[in-house]
Amino acid sequence: MNQYQSLLARVASSSLVLQILAGIILGIILATASTSAAIHVSFLGSLFVKALKAVAPILVFVLVASSIANQKKNTQTNIRPIIGLYLLGTLAAALTAVVFSFAFPTTLLLAGSIEESNPPQGIVEVLNTLLFKIVDNPINALLTGNYISILAWAVGLGVTLHHADASTKKVLSDLTNSVTKIVRFVIRFAPIGIFGLVAGTIAATGFEALASYAQLLSVLVAAMLFIALVVNPIIAYLKIRRNPYPLVLKCLRESGLTAFFTRSSAANIPVNMALCEELKLHKDTYSVSIPLGATINMGGAAITITVLTLATANTLGIQVDFLTAILLSVVSAVSACGASGVAGGSLLLIPLACSLFGISNDVAMQVVAVGFVIGVIQDSAETALNSSTDVVFTAVACEAAKTKVDC
Repeated sequence: MNQYQSLLARVASSSLVLQILAGIILGIILATASTSAAIHVSFLGSLFVKALKAVAPILVFVLVASSIANQKKNTQTNIRPIIGLYLLGTLAAALTAVVFSFAFPTTLLLAGSIEESNPPQGIVEVLNTLLFKIVDNPINALLTGNYISILAWAVGLGVTLHHADASTKKVLSDLTNSVTKIVRFVIRFAPIGIFGLVAGTIAATGFEALASYAQLLSVLVAAMLFIALVVNPIIAYLKIRRNPYPLVLKCLRESGLTAFFTRSSAANIPVNMALCEELKLHKDTYSVSIPLGATINMGGAAITITVLTLATANTLGIQVDFLTAILLSVVSAVSACGASGVAGGSLLLIPLACSLFGISNDVAMQVVAVGFVIGVIQDSAETALNSSTDVVFTAVACEAAKTKVDC
């Protein structure tokens, strides 16, 4: 018994990443041994993701507002270069997807369809939706997880409170610290939550449904890995002029791993905040850049949109020249910035990209159906790339500001 308790104590005091890995392994073992038992424990995963989604909007709102309200004059927050990195990374991801799609042409088996879906009909509609999200009621924005509006209201409140009394700012700061402690408490349950997510996902879907889409998944995942392990490190090196891989791998391990299983950039915001704090980044910077990145830094989404659109064109025998593919990558990058921070948020933007080639909405929605079939891997990898890149680019911008390299 003492040895058993000692083992549990060592596990509890070990790295959170190691605990998460243990949860993954145990989830796989349980799903393999007993499907019914795995389905029964899947509620643990749903509960964990629900808790993250519950605390994330409040955390973003109070943290951004407090950071701006308590910001000292002439403080450098480096938000502008971070936004530049976000946009550059998303465009680079779309271009990479074009290259991979041309190098490894893929065809799809189009059969099913998705009902009651309402994809946007053009870039104007995407931008129009974003504009109206900004002016959403703040209470409704917090209830629905509308991070565009949450950011807008938090920035507005922070700016107006910047000239408030010190006591008012102190209350806001104390509120932020309290919410942050709640977030840390929730994150400590990540191993249990991910155990439930893994067990439930494998029990419900298995891997058979993915076998017929092996090549498509290979192209998608390969493009995302190329961005994560090659393109992002190159961008980081050009900014900080030193080996970027320790930072990149740490972000993939501690942010990408949880994002892979939560499948929600929004839900992973508290995890990224905690990682930025661990990296000792400027709080005034990451309190804004992380929630902003969960909204506009969507390299994984750009890859998904581009690869699936070109696969559809190839399936239908549509010849796509390279210049048109470049245009597609730009459209995909812009559209990806409007993808929601929830699981599957990029898939309904595929019909928009397909419309560039005159592909009917009926066919495009069948492609969306394919996206949902492979979503157990595709969306997980996409979210892991998006979320981990938020921290990489934030850290790179902060480091560049300290060393005054290209900043």
